[in-house]
Amino acid sequence: MYALMALIFIAGYLCIAFEHPLQIDKAASAILTAVFCWTVLVLGAESILPALQSAAAHGISGELRHHLGEISEILFFLMGAMTIVELIDAHDGFKVITDRIRTNRRVTLLWLIGFITFFLSATLDNLTTTIVMVSLLRKLLKDRHERWFYAGIVVIAANAGGAWSPIGDVTTTMLWIGNQITASGIIGQLLIPSLVCLLVPLIFLSLTMKGEFERPALEVLEEHSPDPTTPFERNLVFILGVGALLFVPVFKALTHLPPYMGILFGLGVLWVTTEILHRSKNAEDRHELSVVGVLRKIDTTSILFFLGILLAVSSLATAGHLTQVATALKDSLGNVYAINIAIGLLSAVVDNVPLVAGAMKMYPLVSAEALATAGDQSGWLGSFVVDGAFWELLAYCAGTGGSCLIIGSAAGVAAMGMEKIDFLWYLKKISLLALLGYLAGAATYIGLAQF
Repeated sequence: MYALMALIFIAGYLCIAFEHPLQIDKAASAILTAVFCWTVLVLGAESILPALQSAAAHGISGELRHHLGEISEILFFLMGAMTIVELIDAHDGFKVITDRIRTNRRVTLLWLIGFITFFLSATLDNLTTTIVMVSLLRKLLKDRHERWFYAGIVVIAANAGGAWSPIGDVTTTMLWIGNQITASGIIGQLLIPSLVCLLVPLIFLSLTMKGEFERPALEVLEEHSPDPTTPFERNLVFILGVGALLFVPVFKALTHLPPYMGILFGLGVLWVTTEILHRSKNAEDRHELSVVGVLRKIDTTSILFFLGILLAVSSLATAGHLTQVATALKDSLGNVYAINIAIGLLSAVVDNVPLVAGAMKMYPLVSAEALATAGDQSGWLGSFVVDGAFWELLAYCAGTGGSCLIIGSAAGVAAMGMEKIDFLWYLKKISLLALLGYLAGAATYIGLAQF
């Protein structure tokens, strides 16, 4: 039964990795993997978990409820954040940023796109930011292959920007909600390494890009329909939405409540505001601009994917598989820096969510009291305290390593789908830049950690 669980998880993982050739949504594969793993675990509990022999089924059910409680905090946070972002987009709030780009120079645009994406991703999330910025590139650049270069920088910048913010990437959010990192700690320690990760590709491309780019011809609209929102409404919703996202770490620090309570508070305020703002409009326009209307646009399949994969990983943690893997990594690689860099490179091939979920279960969070009692001479346990080197570098590596391949991150997959970017083209033109930035950022973190 122990080996069967591992085989089921590997088979499910392969189905997720080969989602497109199989034409089976990865959410379906993740959910089935979770159900099968927990089913095998409960049927073979006596052989897998000797400690639960007296009440195997009851013990497994208790473990499942425990893990589901932790997972639900992540899911409710993501659902709230997604709703806020979709509400801003429904009001065309992002035009506040996109309408201000006026340059025609390639290098200037490169740096503008890179930095806007970097900081926008830290505020929203890397997937949403990529969709917004690639849509912007279509309005700015006529040549398709030239857009691909900028889209590649968007992927790198979005992943780098999401890594240093507790709300910028789902894996960083997982670590923050799990109390492995704090908002102030992750921002303070990862901002410079993440910035280096972006600067290396920008500097390299700046040496080769010259001249000006050609904008697409303005389309003449045959029928002009009135904008359902006014500039005041767009700006108000944008400010309130971004403010709600930025307020979440403050809310957690003030109340010590979980982050999902902060995001639900922000969503509630924005919900009431938009209801009052549009109550005099006709029912059709009001529905499209309300929370009820944008809930249809939420990426529910991603939520179900996170649920399935996190439940599957938690079954392996309960059965003891991840403890064995953690021991093997420690014995073979020897230090937390090498382990994290390896995890980051692996995230370019497989999804980073289960990798981080697995690492969180493989290596337990060490309290300050336990560290003092253990008398850690090697410094190994000290890396696993809150804001320890392992967790901080894991957030960076898992967030930015996926940029090395276009299929290695949600941002890359989104850009690939929107612009039909060729996998081999990205491998030849962007992957090396992303790898150099990834390694430079990791080296920067390790260097800073020594002082």
